Amino acid sequence: MANVASLPIMLKELKLAGFTQHWEDLAQKALDEQWLPQQYLAELCAQETSVRCHRRLQRYLRESQLPPAKQLSRFDFADAQGITKAQIMALVQQTYWVKQAENVLLFGASGVGKTHLACGIAYTLIEQGHRVKFTTATHLVQSLQHAKETLRLAEVLTRMDKYSVLIIDDIGYVKKDNQETMALFELIAHRYETGSLIITSNQPFSDWDQIFNNGMMAVAAIDRLVHHATILEMGGESYRMKASMQRRGGKKVTDDN
Repeated sequence: MANVASLPIMLKELKLAGFTQHWEDLAQKALDEQWLPQQYLAELCAQETSVRCHRRLQRYLRESQLPPAKQLSRFDFADAQGITKAQIMALVQQTYWVKQAENVLLFGASGVGKTHLACGIAYTLIEQGHRVKFTTATHLVQSLQHAKETLRLAEVLTRMDKYSVLIIDDIGYVKKDNQETMALFELIAHRYETGSLIITSNQPFSDWDQIFNNGMMAVAAIDRLVHHATILEMGGESYRMKASMQRRGGKKVTDDN
């Protein structure tokens, strides 16, 4: 028969953090309320599940590298143009598109809230148990190019498969370099129908020949992205410009000032 005194050690060995934290309090409660053994065990399992879910959520948030304070609750839908709150809530409430490796493409001028919206969607997906990774397009292509040069590109692409959703922010700022854009294309081709992408861009598809090294590559990348995609085009004024004007008392900045 096991010694009760060794229970904390055994729970630690089994990595049952929820059991370790709550077994004594629940044992007393079980005695006071005359629980059946099965009920006591069920309560302990519920606590263990809760602890593990919380830890998993924290781990997913850390590894996502999402910018802070960009949850959907902080997004001002009243000033957003071209999209509605209902559209975005449908994406986070009906997440079949993640399971089916579909994409979300956000277009609009700089400062209209594309990054905030993409991150807000991602935060909600993480809460639902999806693994997400955020990266700027510039940082991503540089990392992929380095991996390609060191013959590790296939390994890096496979490692990204663990993320259900990969956010590529500001794809329009990628330099038109043959090696970088080729690596970016290989990522898009690798993720096609296997993992979701959320991409933000201040350039419409018609200008993507300025991103990729040649028109054929641009067409092939667009074809893969839009095959299974929700495309959102955002309008309105730049949030940063409006904030700047508010700080200046509503005075619009001109070249003469």
